[in-house]
Amino acid sequence: MAVSTETVIAIKSYQNQAEALVKNYLLADPFIPYTSVLGGIFACKVAYDLTQLISTFYIKAYNGLTKIQRIEWNNRGMSTIHAIFITAMSLYFVFWSDLFSDQRHTGLVTLRSSQLSIVGLGVSVGYFFADLGMILLYYPTLGGKEYVIHHSLSTIAVAYSMLSGEMQLYTYMCLISEVTTPEINMRWYLDTAGLKRSAAYLINGLAIFLVWLMARILLFLYLFHHIYVHYDQVIQMSFFGILLAFLVPALLFIMNLAWFGKIIKGLKKTLAKRQ
Repeated sequence: MAVSTETVIAIKSYQNQAEALVKNYLLADPFIPYTSVLGGIFACKVAYDLTQLISTFYIKAYNGLTKIQRIEWNNRGMSTIHAIFITAMSLYFVFWSDLFSDQRHTGLVTLRSSQLSIVGLGVSVGYFFADLGMILLYYPTLGGKEYVIHHSLSTIAVAYSMLSGEMQLYTYMCLISEVTTPEINMRWYLDTAGLKRSAAYLINGLAIFLVWLMARILLFLYLFHHIYVHYDQVIQMSFFGILLAFLVPALLFIMNLAWFGKIIKGLKKTLAKRQ
């Protein structure tokens, strides 16, 4: 069908205006943190709806759940997708990227950042906002006070790191611990689906133990060692940045140890039943 010259010009004009809007505002340096947070919240909504849609048609146990169980099911699907995303980003920045490498002599390691590192943290802030909102809305079904404390500390620390550009290396080290989230969620899925006595449940329990030990215990010890070695650079951050660098990992580590004790206790109980 023929299109008039005026229509083509009008479409081209709208296209140019849209591109200018994205380039000059949404993707402009000052707006990247806020755009990333909004993108993270939107991505959480999409992940939640996709989990609901896929589960309705392909998972038989889903339709037999209560309303609040379906809400938690969808919420855990959302948190699993975020965990996969931020774990990949964190592993890249901590172990593969040269952004925070000691061999890179372009400023203090505690003050380095990039557009990509800011975007990654922004998406994570958006997730913590969305998940904390759901926890408070359905409290205490989706998590008790320990989850509120964990998410509140995480939101404050990640948001500050994103906006200030400080301690992004330590923030990503802490975010690697999200690698345990898919295994924790799988444990709940198997339990809810009535598969608590299956081999998959036992294998998943062992995976939780190993991944938790590496990501939430040993990695945090490495984080503390890195802070000690780079203490002269850490103290050059702002007062609030120094406070967060010392306080948040320490509090999270204490919570990780407490949860690890429960994981060991539960694993022993499961193995004892099988024997």
